[in-house]
Amino acid sequence: MRLLFKQRFFSWFDSYDIYDETGKTVYTVEGQLAWGHCLKIFDAFGHEIGMVKEKVLSFLPKFEIYQNGSYLGCINKELTFLKPRYHIECNGWQVEGNFMEWDYQISDRFGKSVAVISKEVFHWTDTYVLDIRDPENALCVLMLVLAIDAEKCSRD
Repeated sequence: MRLLFKQRFFSWFDSYDIYDETGKTVYTVEGQLAWGHCLKIFDAFGHEIGMVKEKVLSFLPKFEIYQNGSYLGCINKELTFLKPRYHIECNGWQVEGNFMEWDYQISDRFGKSVAVISKEVFHWTDTYVLDIRDPENALCVLMLVLAIDAEKCSRD
C-alpha cells in the first residue's frame, strides 16, 4: 500500500492530507491548539480515528498515540548520533532514519520491514511517500510519521 502525505500550505496549525495511489483522500489530519503538538486524524468520512499528542515534559521527544480514543502507547526518540532512531512502545517496532532525516525504515522486532518512508524534496510543504507492507498497519505508520514530522518541526 502506498500513501502520499502532504502538509497543507495555508493553515494556522499543522494540517495534512493523506492520499492513496489513485489520488483519493484517505485521511485528513488537523492540528489542535495545545501545549506541544496535538494532531487528530480523521478518516475520509470525517470520523476521528486517531490522535498523536506530544508529552511536553520529557527528556527526549515522546508522543502518545491513540486509536479510536484508546491509548495505544508511546513513540520515543532514542539518543543516537548522526542517524535518528525511534522506538514504538505499543508494537515493538523500531524506526531508523538516514543522516539527512528524509528517509526512514520501519522494522518489527524480528527485523522484518513494516514500511519505508521517503521525503520528497522540491515541494513547498513537507511531502512524504509511505510504502506500507500490510494495509492494516497504515494508521499506525501514519501516526509514526506525524510524530517524526512534529519532532523535527519542534527542533527547527
